[in-house]
Amino acid sequence: MPTGMWWFIGAACGQLLFAAVLLRTRSRGSGAPVTGVVPPPQALALLRGGRRAAVTVALVALHQRGAVAAGRKHTIRANGGPGRTTDAVQLGVHRALRRAFALRDLVLRPEARRAVDTLRGELRAAGLLESPTRLGTAGALLGCVPFTLGVGAYVTAPSGAALTVVFSAGALPLLAAVALLRLPPTTRAARQLLAGLRERYPLPAHRREVTDGWLVQLYVALYGDPALAMFLPRFSREGGLLDRPGEAERNRPPTDPGPARG
Repeated sequence: MPTGMWWFIGAACGQLLFAAVLLRTRSRGSGAPVTGVVPPPQALALLRGGRRAAVTVALVALHQRGAVAAGRKHTIRANGGPGRTTDAVQLGVHRALRRAFALRDLVLRPEARRAVDTLRGELRAAGLLESPTRLGTAGALLGCVPFTLGVGAYVTAPSGAALTVVFSAGALPLLAAVALLRLPPTTRAARQLLAGLRERYPLPAHRREVTDGWLVQLYVALYGDPALAMFLPRFSREGGLLDRPGEAERNRPPTDPGPARG
């Protein structure tokens, strides 16, 4: 292999290492949740599934108070006032429903976006989400890895057996860069928090086991579609809340037959 190609591979590995340090170093903040305190369901949903998940849990809470209902063609519409709540995400989502919206459009409405962004900032300050600057810098470095390897291959123009060596040597940093790009923006503390709560609150086998509305929100925050399909099948289906309705139904634990509410 041309000697110059090793410099390009070394540069790519350096970019990879720097990005890994940025992604794995603890962000500024407490870095760990307060023992015994469960964050609000919207916050947990944001940590698990991002903006869409947080808005979904807010809709579940609003629906439990009769403030929203399923509209036509898999949309959500307001169904009265937001009720007695001070939750910023729920209020922001309800204000965004000046007319019926599909969930994918609702999460982009300014009122909902601002509320979720405020919550995101609070989680970042608590050390549960990585800094956007840190994530952006790491993403840019990882994006440079294939570019650096490509430039090196073009400049040094290996051929024959050398080309095979170049491909083998460059594959490792390239695959590592792809793997790091797929890491969630949550910190280790957030992942430990979610894992601990799933262990503490396993998804029940029957929806009749849960009578507390807050627990329903918690299960939806922690488990997503399977919990939606279990506790609010009609609202979730008609309102278009399920990402993959068929898969959610297959993964849902068995429930007793009877009329489905929600």
